[in-house]
Amino acid sequence: MMSEEKIKNINDLKEKAKNIRKGIIKSVYSGKSGHPGGSLSIADIITVLYFNEMNIDQHNPKDENRDRLVLSKGHCAPALYSALAEKGYIEEEELQTLRNIESRLQGHPDMRKIPGVDMTTGSLGQGLSVANGMAIAGKLDNKDYRVYCILGDGEIEEGQIWEAAMAANKYKLDNLCVIIDNNNLQIDGTIEEVMISYPIDEKFRSFGFQIINIDGHDIDEIIKAFEVAKNVKEKPTCIIAKTVKGKGVSFMEDKAEWHGKAPNEEEYLQAMKELG
Repeated sequence: MMSEEKIKNINDLKEKAKNIRKGIIKSVYSGKSGHPGGSLSIADIITVLYFNEMNIDQHNPKDENRDRLVLSKGHCAPALYSALAEKGYIEEEELQTLRNIESRLQGHPDMRKIPGVDMTTGSLGQGLSVANGMAIAGKLDNKDYRVYCILGDGEIEEGQIWEAAMAANKYKLDNLCVIIDNNNLQIDGTIEEVMISYPIDEKFRSFGFQIINIDGHDIDEIIKAFEVAKNVKEKPTCIIAKTVKGKGVSFMEDKAEWHGKAPNEEEYLQAMKELG
């Protein structure tokens, strides 16, 4: 790592994930608006990325050799902001300014304002195209950085995702790792009810990706999946992470209603109590 040693201990990473979940709940409650469900479902993945996997330096967020992360499902910015605070890019107190009109931390991340944000996202379906561009640039510049792109399983209903998938295969982007947050819920219900995208693994495999299926809440599995991905050559990798929307807060888990709703005071206190 550029600035500090990676965290290897699983229990320490679990503690980081718990802190990130607390930050998610705190920010969405403070803002009285936001997307807790999908933010909580990627908390373990984003923990491993920031504290075990990515080569990054919070003291030099624009280092040209850093690994890049594109949070294509940009509405889950509370997870990204919480990770940035835990890592030291921003102050933890700033999380409580989420969606305030004068805050840097808006409902979708802005790369022009927030250190550590590699791409402004929020228009669903566009992130993989951007990640492709970053990965191609890395190859053209003979850089060894890696590019990670987190997609929602509802987001992949967008046609642009599959155009980008074709391009990633054409250009043999083995420095690109796509992560699908497969929590099976989107704003209007289950993936099957809205626009079925299954089987996700077979579809990405047919587009030329190396496929890795994991439990998206098993820290050890996540670490091992990224290790496998780094050794894949001549093709991009797609990690399909089976997750639970709202993971870590009992009354939010697997509930579509918590896609984009802030907890009230009673719910906030219960959630924070459950998270320790």
